[in-house]
Amino acid sequence: QLVESGGGLVQPGGSLTLSCAATGFTLDYKAIAWFRQAPGKEREGVSWISRSGDTTYYAVSAKGRFAISINNAENTVSLQMNSLESDDAGLYYCAAIRLELIPGPVHAYEMDYWGQGIQVTVSS
Repeated sequence: QLVESGGGLVQPGGSLTLSCAATGFTLDYKAIAWFRQAPGKEREGVSWISRSGDTTYYAVSAKGRFAISINNAENTVSLQMNSLESDDAGLYYCAAIRLELIPGPVHAYEMDYWGQGIQVTVSS
């Protein structure tokens, strides 16, 4: 399973780090992604990282502000989010996929495992 942590309330311009812990299937995924879902909107991919850490991808909205990293010793993936804006708010999910991803956007229907989601609120 995947368990997210680190969400909460942050002021615009602030920073937050989300963590995703993978347990129970540590040998069976090739990449982990972060998705965001705002109220009334589809779940969209924000960033993903390969199991090796060699390949990363960021959505346009996240590029330059977010940084994804993986710690294979602890089976965790972190998403450092800086300069947060109101549009960054929503439910954040981490998800894992058993297949190799080619560099580019990731879609919710591709993922095999999901966390329960964690709320990020950006407000003054």
